Amino acid sequence: MPAEEHRNASPAAPLPPTDTAEEAIWLWTQIKAEARRDAEAEPALASYLYSTILSHSSLERSLSFHLGNKLCSSTLLSTLLYDLFLNNFSTDPDLRAAASADLLAARYRDPACVSFSHCLLNYKGFLACQAHRVAHKLWTQSRRPLALALQSRISDVFAVDIHPAAKIGKGILFDHATGVVVGETAVIGNNVSILHHVTLGGTGKYGGDRHPKIGDGVLIGAGATILGNINIGEGAKIGAGSVVLIDVPPRTTAVGNPARLVGGKEQPTKHEECPGESMDHTSFISGWSDYII
Repeated sequence: MPAEEHRNASPAAPLPPTDTAEEAIWLWTQIKAEARRDAEAEPALASYLYSTILSHSSLERSLSFHLGNKLCSSTLLSTLLYDLFLNNFSTDPDLRAAASADLLAARYRDPACVSFSHCLLNYKGFLACQAHRVAHKLWTQSRRPLALALQSRISDVFAVDIHPAAKIGKGILFDHATGVVVGETAVIGNNVSILHHVTLGGTGKYGGDRHPKIGDGVLIGAGATILGNINIGEGAKIGAGSVVLIDVPPRTTAVGNPARLVGGKEQPTKHEECPGESMDHTSFISGWSDYII
């Protein structure tokens, strides 16, 4: 977990150990403790919390069970999906590490995230991202009909449409997540935060590499549209509602429709913080406009 997120975390949020293996054990222990606390505080949820979290021996088993129940249908059975998810999570340490990193990202970046178990159970952006990771693995294994079927269920259930070929890093926060669209050849780096109704799309009907490449630590505000095979540089910030059609340099802010760089194209203003972790959406305002309502 990035050091900056440790510094910015709410005082109420416990901090994980720095060792990756210890972090995974610590995280699952925290989730179970939170579930027990919530089951005692709210008996109506006790059975749900037991079947979804407390009856399982690991995060990957709990997550697989929960995703299987969320994404099943009358013809795509929960038992089939559970086996599919568990086989992939249990045999791929990268998938497990990414799930842990995403849980930590939600807990420390979103002040509305009251616990790790809350994210695991209720954050559809987190759940959609984990299901996508499995769909992407299926896609790379040439199991494309199943990958596309999974994509369809993710879109139906979570209102998040990510093509299974899209590549996504770890430490990802899809905040609210409704209406997020990520195209086939898009790439999203590590420690990126993306708000609702964001589109990473193409510019027409042509094939090939046609979708945006999002660098590490980028923050993309709600309703932003980024089109074409362009690069959003490491640590850049895209303002809410912006339409971006050209490259955005690292550590700069692009705002508007069409988007323009704060500080101007020749010498854009650069920031030092990592906006994908700090979640600072508005610090650019004074340098962008003197408009007052």
